[in-house]
Amino acid sequence: MKKVLLVVASDGFRPEEYWDTKKVIEKAGFEIVTASNKSGVAKAAYKGKNAPVDLTIIRVDIEDYAGIYFIGGPSSLIHLDNEASYRVIRELFKGKKPFGAICLAPRILAHAGVMAGKKMTGWDDDNKLDREIEKADAKRVLKPVVTDGNIITANGPAAAEDFGKAIVKLLK
Repeated sequence: MKKVLLVVASDGFRPEEYWDTKKVIEKAGFEIVTASNKSGVAKAAYKGKNAPVDLTIIRVDIEDYAGIYFIGGPSSLIHLDNEASYRVIRELFKGKKPFGAICLAPRILAHAGVMAGKKMTGWDDDNKLDREIEKADAKRVLKPVVTDGNIITANGPAAAEDFGKAIVKLLK
């Protein structure tokens, strides 16, 4: 069975983005593994359902997964916008492996330096996404889910199921 890695912040990930995406991918026959910046149990934002963590981001070997996807939420930039995440993202990009992010987390992809010339979307209620995309030399697309080659981005909780479907479509 092919494995897909979902990466969540240890405290404050968006539960709909994790659980709804996970459900769609599992229904398609993939095994989900969950990584975070800390081991144990990741705490969901907004009193959502927590998620068990299988491994920490520093232990991720990209060769173990068909694709790796970062889940957003209010603390994703606090806990996942760092060199450990960038290493994984850059290895995925270099190896042309499928990856992506939803909600606030596409900014992590931009900060990792892999979005130049790529189309992307993401959460923008703070009106800062355009500046982040411009710095990354990427192009913003005003759609809930955007696929550009092997990279998938989505704009938030309402797009979680479609994010999952796009992942399944890319990986099949």
